[in-house]
Amino acid sequence: MMPAVLLDQVVNTSYGQFTLEWGGSGDVWDGNADRFFAEQQNGWIGAAVEGTVVVVLARYGGGSAMRVELWPEEPPTDLAWEDSVEVSMIVGPGGTVAWGTWTWTESGTLALPPGSYRLRANARGRDAGHAGEFDPDVVDYYLLQFWPAPPSPDAVVRTTSDNATYWNESWGSRRSSS
Repeated sequence: MMPAVLLDQVVNTSYGQFTLEWGGSGDVWDGNADRFFAEQQNGWIGAAVEGTVVVVLARYGGGSAMRVELWPEEPPTDLAWEDSVEVSMIVGPGGTVAWGTWTWTESGTLALPPGSYRLRANARGRDAGHAGEFDPDVVDYYLLQFWPAPPSPDAVVRTTSDNATYWNESWGSRRSSS
């Protein structure tokens, strides 16, 4: 089982922002964690607003390696990734999925067909990315894996970095207790 690779490049970002948007919702990331992370346990992949997924990278600025894959079914868990979380999203008919960094300085589209997906976001080097925010070399790596699946609550799969722990505690844990 091999994935389709939708993106594989270094993305240069500011404010650690990498966003996916589709469906023309116009609901762009505005820094409102309460809205984009509502009812979530994780704090670095915000998927609570329909038509938008916010990925909070560890680096404030500079280049981070980003690979995006589409799998026909759930991919195997790879323990080489230090941090992993999962969220659900639904891409409606005619919804082109665009990706962009802060103010869409770098952007493009992903060939992600309409449907209901699970997204596993994997990271390695978040602590190095945070410590070396302006390092000229790539020090943090991200793998976004999509596969068809019905919607379900987000999940923190694995957290080993201090940076992911910080975001999960700061912007995550917003699920109501009822």
